[in-house]
Parts: sequence; C-alpha cells; structure tokens
Amino acid sequence: MAGPFLRSLFNTTLSLQKQNVTVVRPINTGSIYYAARKGTRAKARAKKVKVEITKVGFIPHNQRGKDKVAKVNVNKHADDSFKKISMDDVFPMRYYQWVVYSAEDAVKAHQETHHPTMYNEPNAYVYAQVEINMEAAKKNRFVENVQRLALLPHYFPRDEERTILAFCKGPELIQQVAEAGATTVGSTELVKKIQEGEVKFSDYDYVIAHPNILTDLVPIRGLMKRRFPNVRSGTLDANICDLVKRFAAGIHYKVITDEHQKNYGFTEVPIGRLNMDAKHIAENIDALLKDIQSVRPKRDGPFITRCFIVSPPSTEKLKIDPFVHVDKTLSKEVQEDSDDEEEAVAAKA
Repeated sequence: MAGPFLRSLFNTTLSLQKQNVTVVRPINTGSIYYAARKGTRAKARAKKVKVEITKVGFIPHNQRGKDKVAKVNVNKHADDSFKKISMDDVFPMRYYQWVVYSAEDAVKAHQETHHPTMYNEPNAYVYAQVEINMEAAKKNRFVENVQRLALLPHYFPRDEERTILAFCKGPELIQQVAEAGATTVGSTELVKKIQEGEVKFSDYDYVIAHPNILTDLVPIRGLMKRRFPNVRSGTLDANICDLVKRFAAGIHYKVITDEHQKNYGFTEVPIGRLNMDAKHIAENIDALLKDIQSVRPKRDGPFITRCFIVSPPSTEKLKIDPFVHVDKTLSKEVQEDSDDEEEAVAAKA
C-alpha cells in the first residue's frame, strides 16, 4: 500500500514544480560586425601618417616668441595738440608739434630743396596728402570709398593722355566741343558707327553727352552699360564745352578707407609742378580741399583732419592747415536742416 501512495505523492510534487518554473529564453551575447562606410577605411589609413617632429635648439627666455609680431591697433587720426610748441628752429619732431605752413610757403620750401644744387628736380610733381574722417551721420556707419574728378583752376602738364567721346547735336556745337579738347565728337552718325562696331567705348576714358541727344543714345544703352551719361556721374550737362575741359584737365582722385580702421580715409592727389607759380599751386590746393569737403556727411566735427604737401624724391612732409580753405564744422543752419530731415524720415517710418 505504501508503494503506490509514495509513487503518487512523488508524481504530484513533480507536476507542481513544473508549473512554477518560468521559461527563460536565451539571449544572444555574441559580437555583431557591421560593414564600414565606404571610404572610412581609406580615411583611417590616411590619418596614420607619421608626423615629423623637428627638434629646436635651446632658445633663451628673452628671445622666445620674437618671430610672432603682436598686432597693435594704432589710431591713425594723429593729434599732436597736446605736445609743446618748439621755440627753436631745430627740434626732435616726435616731442613737439608739427610746424604748420601756409600752402604757398610749403610749395616754396619744396622749390628750394629741389633746386639744381640739391635734388635737381625743378619740374617735380607736387602732391597733396589728405587724411579724412570717414564717419557718417549715423553712428557705426561710414562713408563709402569716394571717387571724384576735381577741376583745378590752373592746368599743369601730366604724363597721362585722356581720351573723351562726346555726343551732341548741331554742327556749331560739335565744332565748339572739338575745339574744347574732345577726342571724338558726333551725333546720330556716331551712334550708327558704334552699332556697326567701327567705334568702341573701350578706346575712350570718358563718355559725355549733351541733353539734346540723350534720346538718340537709347539704342546703344546696352553697349554703354554703366558709362551711359547721367547727371549724377557728372557726364551729362548742357554746358558740354566746360564739361570737356573738366574731364580733360580735371584731376581724378580716390579716397581709400583703411581695412583695420573704418573711420580713416586717405588720398594722394597731384596738384601741380614745382616750376609753376607757388600762388597757382596754392589755389589748386584750395580747389581740391573744397571738392573733397563737398561730399562730407551732415554731422558735427571735421571731415578733413590733416593735409600734407609732398614732392618726390624728397621724403619731407610739410603740414598745412586745411581749415584755412574749408570749414572745420558744419554751420548751424546745415545742422538744423539735417535734424529736420531725420525727424521727417522717422515720422514716415
């Protein structure tokens, strides 16, 4: 009796144990390999390049880093008004204010140094080096690079030859423009030659026109592009004879803004030759400074900051006072007009 009872008891315990056992699924722990992206192995091989280390000998501590020049931003608008005025004729210029000459005296001083007994260049060019404050009327804004053609009252010979193409109607006017110094003058027949390719704009430095022929120039506007005459560029004027003289005898100059200091502009312009009368050169300087002053923005403070008269091969710079020729600040009337304009713009906005 005990045998079957024990057997049945053993079977029941086994069945109970099977019911309590949870089924555990095996987890794949093996390593998985993925294919490398195309070009990855090639890049990895390229990185394994041996770096050659160059040995540097011993450098004293006071000599280290001398090859690396530190960039120092120096304000180019120099002001020496805080320095003393020298009471002597001979003095170190770094410790005292620059001597200020009149335009005539500066030219006469260069004429003495270029005498045959010294530099022997009595016919040398005279240049005006002008420094400009390029700040505009609004803060953090600056005047863009300026390119102008200034007409000086006294002509002087130059090495360059200028070619001028002029358009106008009327035989009498064409003759007057030709006598004024234009290289080529014509009317509608000149327009036809340009269309046929007989005359090219690339052969001329300047293209000017009279308003009476402006409508006839429309067919060749695509060929002229930016050289199409207009009032803004000063190439369209009813008094075309004076326009020809201006472009033939005028001085082309460009004010360049410094890359590192946006409020600093500089230009160097020829204003005459030393064999001219010093008074005539001074009048050319006066005309140049007034032409530069004409593009100044409507803000307070000087536009032209400094002016020097130079004459190569001499390295001497003679400073003149530009405010003898132009106003240092804007007049109150101009300032009030500019304020009214700003208020009107703000009201519209």
